[in-house]
Amino acid sequence: MCGIAGIFHLETAKPVDPARVRAMLDVMPHRGPDGSGIWTAPGVGLGHLRLSIIDLEAGAQPMLTEDESMAVVFNGEIYNFAEVRAELEAKGHVFRTHSDTEVILHGYRQWGEECVQRFNGMFAFALFDARAQSLWLVRDRLGVKPLHYALLSDGSLIFGSELKSLLAHPLLRRAPDLSAVEDYMAYGYVPDDACMVAGVRKLGAGETLRLVRGRPLPQPQRYWDVSFADRTKAKPQELEEELVALMRQAVRSRMVADVPLGAFLSGGVDSSSVVALMAEASSQAVKTCTIGFDVAALDETAFADRIARRFATDHRSRIVSPDDYGLIDTLAFHFDEPFADASALPTFRVCELAREQVTVALSGDGADEAFAGYRRHRFQMQGERIRGLIPASVRQPLFGTLGKYYPKADWAPRALRAKSTFLELAGEGGEAYAASVGVTPRDLRQRLFSQEMKGRLGAYRAEDRYIKAMADAPARDPLDRAQYADIRIWLPGDILTKTDRMSMAVSLEAREPLLDHRLVEFAARLPVAQRIRGNSGKYIMKKAMEPFLPQDILYRQKMGFVTPISAWFRGALAGEATAIAGGSALARTDWFDTKMLAKVAADHRSGVSDHGRLLWQLLMLDKSLTRLFGV
Repeated sequence: MCGIAGIFHLETAKPVDPARVRAMLDVMPHRGPDGSGIWTAPGVGLGHLRLSIIDLEAGAQPMLTEDESMAVVFNGEIYNFAEVRAELEAKGHVFRTHSDTEVILHGYRQWGEECVQRFNGMFAFALFDARAQSLWLVRDRLGVKPLHYALLSDGSLIFGSELKSLLAHPLLRRAPDLSAVEDYMAYGYVPDDACMVAGVRKLGAGETLRLVRGRPLPQPQRYWDVSFADRTKAKPQELEEELVALMRQAVRSRMVADVPLGAFLSGGVDSSSVVALMAEASSQAVKTCTIGFDVAALDETAFADRIARRFATDHRSRIVSPDDYGLIDTLAFHFDEPFADASALPTFRVCELAREQVTVALSGDGADEAFAGYRRHRFQMQGERIRGLIPASVRQPLFGTLGKYYPKADWAPRALRAKSTFLELAGEGGEAYAASVGVTPRDLRQRLFSQEMKGRLGAYRAEDRYIKAMADAPARDPLDRAQYADIRIWLPGDILTKTDRMSMAVSLEAREPLLDHRLVEFAARLPVAQRIRGNSGKYIMKKAMEPFLPQDILYRQKMGFVTPISAWFRGALAGEATAIAGGSALARTDWFDTKMLAKVAADHRSGVSDHGRLLWQLLMLDKSLTRLFGV
């Protein structure tokens, strides 16, 4: 796991100053504490920070072919590199190292851009081909590893693993993109097809970008997408057996490392399944770690302890206070763009705990998206059934009126928030699901934004991204469409961004076996009844893991990381809530109605309303503005 950065001149082969590449690396040392390297040639400069995982001695980067006609910088892991290497050796290729990085160079020489189809892993890399005078940027299928890029006024394109590496270049103009503010306020994160800094783009999951000197900047090309259009006809038992085989293969391939390796263990279905299969594959006790809380209602350590005992893992747990708001500035530094998923706080702590003993940790990320594990997936299915039974001419005025006049109940569990439910039933399926995945509803955003901001945004709505993704999805069923949109938008924008930034913050490599693309493709072909049955999501995964895990672990209610942010803004962070409306970076923009911001803070402090999540969202935006634009 590493950090990469570089410069490529699109028009002419101008010299590249190595000091500029060095500056781009120096702002993210956490991504590679074990070494760094810079290589330049006419019109190109590549930089690399190394966290040594495989071939500790000979895997340094930038890595060049023997004739120096190609050079690559690579962030991530190719899990099937040994198989690809053997195939290349059979074709006459001679390797000088045992690293997966060299497989990229030889694979490209043998198969050209088609080589990426043969790589199974998480990766972002940049490969310079001197003969073609081209730079090829590539990101893995699901978007586990990030890659940002921007075109500058001098005709160069810069790229880097984190936004801060681009900001280190003096020619990058720091101006906000207001549509990204709307996106962030809607979702709580900035999606992959947007960026808070105007002119900066993120290479999308499953995309490549080939730059050729003398030609204009092209559009990225998609080399992979998940399709829900087909359905398997296999019997349930056959599917369960196939799923276990795929999971077993995914876990074992991610246990290859020349450094200490372990796993996150929450005691939930996903992490417990990963640990069970790791224990099966390992001759030594698997190292596991868990973060617990000193509030019983939030603490899952008892479940994690049970799994640790069952599989005789070398287990460590640490109890932390949910009042971990001291990490706010750390989060703002590592995310660069505003990021309001408060589970980033405990994610940082569990990564910190893991790094004390291991350099690589396997996680359970991805199963909820692939196998329909979120409650919102069940609610969407139920809502679509109702919408299908009642004509729109009756449904829209009926539920629209009920939603308009029914009192809000933000404090209640999602299933009991009748106002939101009525409003979602009044709309169409895509509109309803877009609302369910959002964190700040459109009507509230409209009240928060100033008239000037609303004028600049015009007709732009963040929800349209989800609606379009669902409408265009290669899918057969409303559940398919919801999952497809989650995999394309929510997964890389929120879940994988959180895991990448928080693990890299402590120089830990996190691997996600349940996001093996073959597993995701398998899940997309499943009948709906194998994903959701009754009130149980991830149905087939739970059935398949019954021989490995106890029933009460498999079928207990999902908890997830929780933080008491509402209490913070009535206590230790009350001053921050007040400052949001006056004196903060946020208040110095003309984006928000400051009177409305003041009302939000006052109503929350007095207990009239619960705006804890919104205040957290505004606070993280405020911190980001200071870092990105010096507001």
